[in-house]
Amino acid sequence: MAAVSLRLGDLVWGKLGRYPPWPGKIVNPPKDLKKPRGKKCFFVKFFGTEDHAWIKVEQLKPYHAHKEEMIKINKGKRFQQAVDAVEEFLRRAKGKDQDLTIPESSTVKGMMAGPMAAFKWQPTASEPVKDADPHFHHFLLSQTEKPAVCYQAITKKLKICEEETGSTSIQAADSTAVNGSITPTDKKIGFLGLGLMGSGIVSNLLKMGHTVTVWNRTAEKCDLFIQEGARLGRTPAEVVSTCDITFACVSDPKAAKDLVLGPSGVLQGIRPGKCYVDMSTVDADTVTELAQVIVSRGGRFLEAPVSGNQQLSNDGMLVILAAGDRGLYEDCSSCFQAMGKTSFFLGEVGNAAKMMLIVNMVQGSFMATIAEGLTLAQVTGQSQQTLLDILNQGQLASIFLDQKCQNILQGNFKPDFYLKYIQKDLRLAIALGDAVNHPTPMAAAANEVYKRAKALDQSDNDMSAVYRAYIH
Repeated sequence: MAAVSLRLGDLVWGKLGRYPPWPGKIVNPPKDLKKPRGKKCFFVKFFGTEDHAWIKVEQLKPYHAHKEEMIKINKGKRFQQAVDAVEEFLRRAKGKDQDLTIPESSTVKGMMAGPMAAFKWQPTASEPVKDADPHFHHFLLSQTEKPAVCYQAITKKLKICEEETGSTSIQAADSTAVNGSITPTDKKIGFLGLGLMGSGIVSNLLKMGHTVTVWNRTAEKCDLFIQEGARLGRTPAEVVSTCDITFACVSDPKAAKDLVLGPSGVLQGIRPGKCYVDMSTVDADTVTELAQVIVSRGGRFLEAPVSGNQQLSNDGMLVILAAGDRGLYEDCSSCFQAMGKTSFFLGEVGNAAKMMLIVNMVQGSFMATIAEGLTLAQVTGQSQQTLLDILNQGQLASIFLDQKCQNILQGNFKPDFYLKYIQKDLRLAIALGDAVNHPTPMAAAANEVYKRAKALDQSDNDMSAVYRAYIH
């Protein structure tokens, strides 16, 4: 494509990461947001969303010149709403000096960029197919978050890399990577369980153009996704029987077993070649049992628990830990890239469950320590806010630390990761240690604090509500 001169205020089609081209406008970036190093780029605000991003000039095309081309290629509902928002903006700006404010209707506000159709953006002559520029990152800014903690680097490229441990990770595709944009699989996808994690996962599968059939124990939770283009399954068995790959994400080992072995459960829909991916965080014994019964019916099985929280699920930035059928893992590539920033293949069934419990054991113990430190600061006459400021300037600084401390300081324990589930994971991690005669005293101590918080009716609050176990 020939070089095009762009300037502030121009309407453009911007290609961001794994998402297809999306309409936007070149605007001034926030004063505290530095321009990425590397190739020339512009700061773009996307229509129909609350997202901004730095976009390389090679990934921008003039809006009017390519409008018909893009409309023919992309047919998703959200894409059409974004185009409608552009046209409304143009109507309002006609005859007036255009400002930099993009109107957002209530029907499109807050939607993330990414229609339900994929488009492969070909690399230009000036940008040969190669690894992503290590100095260039796309940064997304949410208008509802603090600039200091809200931006996330999402340079994603499709790459399978072997590590010394034998694990494999599949990372999502950046627009400059070898495979360009992610193309959704043509396989029919099923999804069982629309809780905090499952809802975000399904939303991102739909955004990336996957064909998805959903089921949830509380059927009303399916309504939103039906409106977004998902199909409704009446039972888990029906979903599995009509889909090629069915994912499930439920709360605990009992729920995972009931979903597979119960009335009208997954097992009743399994036939030779049907694929089942369990994304629940459970113990290795449970997942091994489920794998055995699925495979005994001729099905294929993969465990794929996820590390993250509701926000990361919504943002498509989960970390997926998988084990089991390697071929199925690869068949799930476009799905994993839609829902996560990276995924790891860890070998035989049970390994992902063990690794996930260890990860959550560390996270749960750290959260309890944060709460303990904040309460100790309070009772010794120290400022909790100052403690947080100090921690945020040191080696422990992280989004997790800041968010959880803010929850405590504001008394806002709206669940992003249920307290009852982190306590469940601690309990299972301790049992994992017991099984191999390995001491887990720190996890055991943290577990007791969470049990105390549960006794104080904090189960359905965020894990940061463990703080209340120290003040009662």
